[in-house]
Amino acid sequence: MTFKMPETAMVMAAGKGTRMMPLTKDRPKPLVRVAGTTLLDHVLVHLRNAGVGRIVVNVHYFPDQIEAHLADHAQDFAVTISNERDLLLDTGGGLVRAKPLIAGDPFICVNADNWWTDEGENAFRRLAAAWDGDRMDVLMLVVPFERAGNTQGQGDFDLEDDGRLTREGGKRARPYVWTGIQMLSKHLIADAPEDVFSTNLFWDRAITAERCHGLVHEGQWFDVGYPEAIDMTEAALGYAG
Repeated sequence: MTFKMPETAMVMAAGKGTRMMPLTKDRPKPLVRVAGTTLLDHVLVHLRNAGVGRIVVNVHYFPDQIEAHLADHAQDFAVTISNERDLLLDTGGGLVRAKPLIAGDPFICVNADNWWTDEGENAFRRLAAAWDGDRMDVLMLVVPFERAGNTQGQGDFDLEDDGRLTREGGKRARPYVWTGIQMLSKHLIADAPEDVFSTNLFWDRAITAERCHGLVHEGQWFDVGYPEAIDMTEAALGYAG
């Protein structure tokens, strides 16, 4: 299948990592290690393998550590920092601030607090191949709840037969967990209600317009947002240390 890989990926790296304490007492969450690799490097390896050449990374908590770490990847990416040192903007506000820095449309957006393995094709390339701008403003990589490693709580979305994501529930509900990986159309990132708000606002707009879609991840996926999840993930991966 012929498809165009997005030019830019936005990496969400500004959060305080409250759930990850005490590991984030002296470092940002993206620099916590799983299976010997930082969460940030895990994301970057997958992006590089997908052929993404530009990354925009937002920073707030221990920003100097993030920026110094990214300097080691200058040979792989054109790196732009979206500065949130003054105020942590949450995910929606972070996207609004970063939007002018993002080249190309649509773009990839990925959180640096999950761990996944690909089964066959690179997950970012699968998203790009499945993207249909005539029907979509959002395309999320999702995983069935029963395959979502270390997940706390419930699934995030119902996946309809035509690929749309909803939150309606009911008899046809098929709970899926969002993996923290998505593709977005830039025109969706508009009309912000305030500086600090969640990406849920943009998702809800897309759901209402029936333009929020899901793609099921074929490999393993783990929530590694809290300390105990690291050992559980490493055990599932067979990591011996």
